This record gives sequence, C-alpha cells and structure tokens, in this order.
Amino acid sequence: MIDSYMSKNKNIKGWRKSKSWRASLKNLSRALGKASSTRGKYREKNIKTATNSYIYKAKSLLSKLESSIKIFDINDDKDLKILIELEYFITMLDKHIDLVERRLLKGEIIPHEEKLFSIFETYTEWISKGKINKKVELGKRLSITSDQFGIILDYHIHESITDSEIVIDIADRILSRYKVDTWSFDKGYWHKDNKELLKDEVRKLIMPKKGKPNKLEKEEEHEAEFIKFRRKHSAVESNINELEHRGLDRCPDRGHDAFKRYIAIGIGAYNLHKVGKELLKRQRNEQKRLAEELIAQQKREERIAA
Repeated sequence: MIDSYMSKNKNIKGWRKSKSWRASLKNLSRALGKASSTRGKYREKNIKTATNSYIYKAKSLLSKLESSIKIFDINDDKDLKILIELEYFITMLDKHIDLVERRLLKGEIIPHEEKLFSIFETYTEWISKGKINKKVELGKRLSITSDQFGIILDYHIHESITDSEIVIDIADRILSRYKVDTWSFDKGYWHKDNKELLKDEVRKLIMPKKGKPNKLEKEEEHEAEFIKFRRKHSAVESNINELEHRGLDRCPDRGHDAFKRYIAIGIGAYNLHKVGKELLKRQRNEQKRLAEELIAQQKREERIAA
C-alpha cells in the first residue's frame, strides 16, 4: 500500500527504505519460524529471542504507519482507496502482533475464535492441521444432504459451529419439504438430542454414536438394515469428491458473501451435471433400443423375403 501511494505521490518523505522494512520483517519472520521448528536444549530461549526481535520491528513499523497515515494527503478517489486499505492492514498488523506476543511470549492458549488464518478472507477457519497422511486445509466446513440419486437437496455452511450443532436446522428444512424413509449421518453429527428428535420423524435413522456405544446402541448398529444403509453412506464421499472437481476445492472470489454465492453456484452446477448425465443415459438407452428394434425388423423382413 505504501509503495502504491508513493508511486502516485512522489513528494512524501520517510518511506525511502520501504523495501528494506519489508525485507527485514520477512527475514525476522523466517528466523522465528526456524527457531520454532528446531529442537534442542535452547529452543525456548531461541524462540523468545527471535520473537522479541520480530515484535520490536513489527511495533516500530506499526508506529511509523500510524503516524504517517495522519499526514498523508487525499488528492483523489485512488488515494482514498489506498488509505482505506492501509488502515485495514494497520489493524491486521496490530492484531497479529497481539497474537504472536500472547502465544509465544506469554504462553497463552489463543481461543479458536480469536485466531486469524487469513488477513484477506478473515472468515477463514482451520479445518485440518495437516498431521500424518492428512493435508492442511483452511476454509469453511460444508455439510451436504443428498438423496438416493445423488442429487443434493440441502447444504449448510458452518459458521464456527460443529457438525452436531447443525442437525436441527437441516432437519427442519428437509422434513418440511420431503418425507424421509431412511436418513444416514456421519459419526460427527451424533448427539443424543439429535437422535431423540429424528428417530420419531424417520423410519430408519442411521446415526452411529461418536465414542463407545452402550449395549443397546451396539445391538442397533449391528442390525442388518443398519449395516446395509451405513455402507450406502459412502456414496456421499463420491459426491464431495465430485463437488471438488466441479470447482469447490478452492474459491477464487473474494469476500464472505461472494464465497457463499460461489458455493450455491457450485452445488447448482453439480446438480445440473447429475440431471444432464441421467438424461443423456436415457437418451442413449432409447437410441440403443430403437437400433435393436430396427435390426430385429430387418432380420424379420429378410426371413420373409427368403
């Protein structure tokens, strides 16, 4: 932002070394990352030393920015846009310094809702930590409900809530529009209140318990019908995989509203593809049937002619 403002307003002073500020902070950030990832006798001491150096430089930059932005002139709309964005990034820098200081110097455990995973898309959440055989994932959780044909009937974007907390909302929408005979959930959606609510609304509810089941629950989960529909639940994994291939693996749009719109469009495209695929299949089957009838008729005519 500073470089953009400087390229337009050549007369501003005090920011001749803006590139040096960026390089210095980047080097200190890398040094802190290296100290955090290195094991050894003096690991904690090295982390605190690197953190202090990094925070000192970041606070110096913050102070310089806060004093400079007060004297920057606004000559046109472009200047106004740059300064508004600069104010936003100053706020993000202040928050970043606070989080680093609390976590690495004071040893606090930062609550999840206070963590910041993206300064550009602040609604982003940490989905997967990238442990063994599992990639790091940042974004928003999305729950989908599909029917026996693979058509997505409902979707729910999680807003800092768990799977089990959205079941009631999903059930209200689905059961008000459809009569459900069998409904299968992942273990993450299990909660005793959810199960009590849905078991009277659905003939066969497949909701495996999260954790160790008691005797009655174990017997229920070993019933033939329960096992049959539980195995069919794996089809939703292929639906999720197909959604990713339809463009929902990464959102190119910016802003929370644009993200939600992109999800809706992606699911609409998925459903259209499913319907189109079935229509093409029926068309091919009809063409095949007509071709077989034509061949059979020709053979009958050949026999009659003979």
